[in-house]
Amino acid sequence: MRHCSVQVRGLLTREELDRYNALMDVGHFLEEQKRYDLVYTVQKEIDILILPAIERLKEKSRQRDRETAEYLASRGQDKQAGDEG
Repeated sequence: MRHCSVQVRGLLTREELDRYNALMDVGHFLEEQKRYDLVYTVQKEIDILILPAIERLKEKSRQRDRETAEYLASRGQDKQAGDEG
């Protein structure tokens, strides 16, 4: 079973995290039983489950990029005003 990243896990809702942990437990059990055909199905369910958290992570990154661009633009304006004065 493949775990998702800590960043993605941190953005799962409580309900999503509970379901994620339960699916991981089921997947590990199936691996121990060497039922890899079923492990594949469980892993696909986990991949679908974490998609909203991945989108939330991407949105946080885009927001951070926007804030950085705004900050740099304001610094550029401050510097131009200082050069003119």
